[in-house]
Amino acid sequence: MGWFRLVAGEGARATLFCCDLGWICETIEPIRYRSEKLAQKAPPLPISMRISHLLSALVGLVLFVSATASAEVLKIVVDDTIHPITDEYIGRALTEADRNKDKAVLIELNTPGGLLDSTRKIIEKIVASPVPVIIYVTPSGSRAASAGFFILESADIAAMAPGTNTGAAHPVTITGGKMDDIMKEKIENDTAALMRSVVSKRGRNIEVAESAVRQSKSFTDQEALSQKLIDYVAPSEQELFKDLQGKSFKRFNGETATLNLVGQPVRSYDLTLKERILAYMMDPNIAFILLAIGALALYAEFNHPGAVVPGTVGVVFILLAIFALNLLPTRFAALVLILASFALFALEAKFMTHGVLAIGGIVTMVLGALLLVDAPIPEMRVHLGTALAVSIPLGAITATIMGLALKARRNKVVTGAQGLVGEIGVAQTPLSPAGKVFIHGELWDAVSSAHIAAGQRVVVRRVDGLQLEVEPVLQRSPVTATA
Repeated sequence: MGWFRLVAGEGARATLFCCDLGWICETIEPIRYRSEKLAQKAPPLPISMRISHLLSALVGLVLFVSATASAEVLKIVVDDTIHPITDEYIGRALTEADRNKDKAVLIELNTPGGLLDSTRKIIEKIVASPVPVIIYVTPSGSRAASAGFFILESADIAAMAPGTNTGAAHPVTITGGKMDDIMKEKIENDTAALMRSVVSKRGRNIEVAESAVRQSKSFTDQEALSQKLIDYVAPSEQELFKDLQGKSFKRFNGETATLNLVGQPVRSYDLTLKERILAYMMDPNIAFILLAIGALALYAEFNHPGAVVPGTVGVVFILLAIFALNLLPTRFAALVLILASFALFALEAKFMTHGVLAIGGIVTMVLGALLLVDAPIPEMRVHLGTALAVSIPLGAITATIMGLALKARRNKVVTGAQGLVGEIGVAQTPLSPAGKVFIHGELWDAVSSAHIAAGQRVVVRRVDGLQLEVEPVLQRSPVTATA
């Protein structure tokens, strides 16, 4: 039985295969590497055993090809705020890279910041990744601010393109307002400790990194490089690969590793359709618009029961908005303000306050929109322009719809049995008390408490099934002037 070892490429794992060369050769091709005498004495192998040995040889060949194949660099692009969908995307990419035994994961980053909870989860995944992670702030003019600075510092290799900036990682309240001194100190100490724990393991400048948290300092690419916050400044990913070629770096677990990525294929790893839709819906402006349209559609359905379409649209839009707001830090008191605005719109239509209640409803909806999402950065809040652009037309439309509905309810009924009451007709036969009357182009059975001659005008006072109760129309006598 012959043993042989296959070593595939630089950094690849050595794989040991055991094959009986005689069986393989006898099955695949009748090569007579044994003596003729020995070949004559050896009995032929059964067909099932030959097939089994052939499959073993093919498996060994597949493993050999897999081992000798060049590992790839997995590349993802994060060009958004940091939120739960970003966390899911990065985590899925790191899992994929580990499964495929890729050489490295390249994350191209451009973010104004985001949620601290999502940032912590992303850092946990990066530091635990068995595949080295390279975070590259690109293109020129982009940034890795606030939460992005934490993520940048957690990478095995931190790099920036020329003309980029990072830092400004000071924690803020969810509403962006001023914190009391005790809470401010607690949050600062917590986030500063997170920064120190990450930077110290990467061998970067702890003091300068902490100043971005406590003093909101920001750094250009060259400032970050000179103060040892990042490892490289490169104009492109290929130039970055050349810069780190063969150079060792320290991983989070203390091990020293080396990357040789020049010439290696780079494979893009995109968002799934679900992640794209959710990331789009995670924009608080989109979530607010969905909520407002859904509420308006339900409002129209309540005023016109049986229309179906407005109700269906309203339910779908509101469910989408609720799903998006569930992933965002939502202030539910703001939802109460939005619902109260619709109540004010309805009251405006009912009491006709010349726009006072409608203006109150618009103001209430704008406040509800601005306070809807508790985000630490402006990019993750509903913009004032969006709030006004939605609230003012919505207030006008809602008040108009409600006004038309109330007006229609006050109007006299003109169809059905109730529509006949008060109508004028002509007696076709004498009514004493029963007879026939002609109303709305139709002959009706009618009764009257007074005698009515044929041809006399009558007025309908009541409808009883298919019979009308009528009275004669009294004709006023002409008034004559006297001298």
